[in-house]
Amino acid sequence: MSKDKGNSSVFEMIINSTDGQPIGAKPSDFQLPENWQEHQQEGQLAVDVAETTKDLIIVSTIAGALAEKLEVYLHNDLLTIRGLRVSPINELGLDSYFHQECFWGKFSRTIVLPVDVKSDLARAEYNNGVLLIKIPKQKLETKVPIIIVEE
Repeated sequence: MSKDKGNSSVFEMIINSTDGQPIGAKPSDFQLPENWQEHQQEGQLAVDVAETTKDLIIVSTIAGALAEKLEVYLHNDLLTIRGLRVSPINELGLDSYFHQECFWGKFSRTIVLPVDVKSDLARAEYNNGVLLIKIPKQKLETKVPIIIVEE
């Protein structure tokens, strides 16, 4: 192994200390809690983003969520949808599944909006498990005059 840092590989520079001696490593004693996945599991929504000449339209299917458990936030060009769906199987007191494809629990989705919008005029509707968000587009002047300075 070369002591010349200019000829050393990146890997050698990472595992060697400044004096060129190997850095010792030992296993960590950190242990994950048994139920770490239960607390960290969060579903991600599927969304459709479309537009009209005046509005940006975002649609997401959120079957099983109650309207009071939904949150929609708009900050600059970021739209965040969060909520909670509770499985009817859990409400019946059943413990296990033979087969499970539906996600139940907390979910969220943040998307970057493709155009500038008027966030203060946004509105959302939730009907039959479908969330529809309509946000007016910000009108931008397409013709910007540029002043030519003659030297």
